[in-house]
Amino acid sequence: MIRLMLADDHPVVRAGIRAMLEADPELVVVAEAGTAAEAIRLAGESGDGGIDLVLMDLQFPGELQGAEATRRIRALPRPPRVLVLTNYDTDADILGAIEAGASGYLLKDAPPEELLAAVRLAAAGETALAPAVSSRLAAADGAEQRLTAREAEVLTLVAEGRSNREIGRALFLSEATVKSHLVHIFTKLDVGSRTAAVARARELGAIRAG
Repeated sequence: MIRLMLADDHPVVRAGIRAMLEADPELVVVAEAGTAAEAIRLAGESGDGGIDLVLMDLQFPGELQGAEATRRIRALPRPPRVLVLTNYDTDADILGAIEAGASGYLLKDAPPEELLAAVRLAAAGETALAPAVSSRLAAADGAEQRLTAREAEVLTLVAEGRSNREIGRALFLSEATVKSHLVHIFTKLDVGSRTAAVARARELGAIRAG
């Protein structure tokens, strides 16, 4: 039996995923979370072996998002594994989730058989990536234009209109470090301005469209 937690802020989405999963007698949903903070709390309260796998969305209301929740859950003593289940497939989202410790990354429009297979793989500690995500990572592997997860974070905040100082505060970086990241971003994307960098990154799928 694989015990699951669903972490998604939409009750209707959670209900649909629950119904899909529990059609398999080997899967049981033992907890649901509507916020990233609730997911962390429930994972911590579940104790040793109470939850085997968390299906985590990336987007939640408020400051705390799915990637950071994944990082905190994976830092717990004997933590459950995490499978990201989301609508977002940018490089920034994928890299952020994997670097946070997610065992897999699946899109919400995946067919039921693909979701069930990914759940079993992730629960067993194996990597479970959607075919589209695997292809994206393979195509980008080694590409000079590819941004690191941190560079994508910086550029995402640039796209929101944040100043270097504000970006530094949000990411706990010095202004000098933010400027250094921007230099690398401009070089990789072959652009000369913040606006052009945002436009090029969105064109490449490196950050989310506005």
